[in-house]
Amino acid sequence: MKINFSLKHAASHCVLIFGALFMLMPFIWMLSTAFKPPQEIFEASLWPFPKNFYGFQHFSEVLKSAPIGKYMLNGVIVCAGILFVQLLVAIPAAYALAKLNFAGRELLFICILAALSVPIQATSLPIYIAMSSGNLLNTYFAQMLPFFLSMFAIFLLRQNFKSFPDEIIHAARLDGMSELEIVWRVVTPSAIPAITAFSIFSLVAHWNDLYWTLIVISSTELAPPPLGMLLFASAESGANYGALMAGATLITSPMVLAFLIARRRFIQGITMTSFR
Repeated sequence: MKINFSLKHAASHCVLIFGALFMLMPFIWMLSTAFKPPQEIFEASLWPFPKNFYGFQHFSEVLKSAPIGKYMLNGVIVCAGILFVQLLVAIPAAYALAKLNFAGRELLFICILAALSVPIQATSLPIYIAMSSGNLLNTYFAQMLPFFLSMFAIFLLRQNFKSFPDEIIHAARLDGMSELEIVWRVVTPSAIPAITAFSIFSLVAHWNDLYWTLIVISSTELAPPPLGMLLFASAESGANYGALMAGATLITSPMVLAFLIARRRFIQGITMTSFR
């Protein structure tokens, strides 16, 4: 029995390691290409690492040729603005769906679940026409507006709030606290892991978003990282894939660091959320 258990244990770890390597391979290739000399990038080889270390010349080239810092600052402004409004709206809405009794609550929750299946592409045209009519294109606000209301945030936090003890909420009401005070001072602190998990999802999704920004932004000054790299690729780098991979490494690293810093809270938020 012990031998069988050990073999199963080793086999499961081998599968997990293989899956991890498979998922990490694009990042390994990206980082490796950023340090390869130009003549080595197109060599037919299964070995992913550079044979001749090219140093940081590709990084120096991309920093001189493209305003990476400006692109990343734009990304921070857009992602932070979206996340702030998403949480400002989603937390009270999730609390109401989880803890308040009102007519049509279940129907509203079903509508939220249905809205999860609606992609941004389905609503992009009317939103674009409305923004164009209001002269809102080429602004930070244009990049943020379609994402202010997050159905996923409401769903995730609602499931988390469902497991919060009703007795504590009743005690807070007896102490004279209003519903908004209960939401922000009592319930929300207990949901920090779930909020962190959603924040990681939101930041990564909107940091990497290209579809919507490509529609509403034409100014380089307002371009977030993905659009900035696209403009750099078409205008500056041409076939310089080493510089492109160096730029991609620079704009990817903040999200990787953010996840590594918040990984414990992220895992807690996913595993502790009650899907009832």
